[in-house]
Amino acid sequence: MEESIFTKIIKGEIPCYKIAENDKFFAFLDISPIAKGHTLVITKMQNDYIFDLPDDMLGEMMIFAKKIAAGIKKAIPCNRVGVAVIGIDVPHNHIHLVPINGVGDLNFKGERVKLSEEEFKEIAAAISAAVEL
Repeated sequence: MEESIFTKIIKGEIPCYKIAENDKFFAFLDISPIAKGHTLVITKMQNDYIFDLPDDMLGEMMIFAKKIAAGIKKAIPCNRVGVAVIGIDVPHNHIHLVPINGVGDLNFKGERVKLSEEEFKEIAAAISAAVEL
């Protein structure tokens, strides 16, 4: 299997706005966000389809995502952190965590938020500081 863009991000070959990581999972800002603070949680092990993960790893991934979501909620004003698993664009399982105020905010076909590099850095730092792993 060819390395995904996410595997290259984990290896540091492609830069990202990292939020947090542990030995199995990695969280970073989506560079084409649908909302300020839109974060991706991925496994460090490249695997295309999230529901092909072993049960224990899927559970651990959700627990890791829960901690990241708590950090997002502290750092970004929102009612909830929405969760989406689409799994089409990148052949590497990932969970979208998106700050939302209503159900319509999880619109992946809508216009994307444009942020400067400085804004991405500030958002990543704020969420990272609020995450408790």
